[in-house]
Amino acid sequence: MKKILLILSMLAPVAASAQSGTSGNADKGKQLFMKQNCYYCHGTTGQGGRDGARIAQTALNLQGVIRYVRKPTGGMPAFTEKILSDQDLTDIYAYLKSLPAAKPAKDIPLLDQIK
Repeated sequence: MKKILLILSMLAPVAASAQSGTSGNADKGKQLFMKQNCYYCHGTTGQGGRDGARIAQTALNLQGVIRYVRKPTGGMPAFTEKILSDQDLTDIYAYLKSLPAAKPAKDIPLLDQIK
């Protein structure tokens, strides 16, 4: 029983690392984001646009992003593993998570003046 607990305690950090997406390379992810034209709809910094959602600092975890990219809803085309591997999507996810979150509207002076 002690051996099983020891093995499980050794594997837990590996599983947590894989789920958190820490193995992605943000620089490579940015290159892929641009190369695959994600920026056409989502903007160069994931800020969103007319045709694409804001995806910088997405609330989805890595598996959620991969699942959505493979089988999206709405107007987004699907990206199969032949186009973007899971590692490519892990790198793109790291890039998206490296971007700053959007400012709240109350912190943008010009928007505050519109009221």
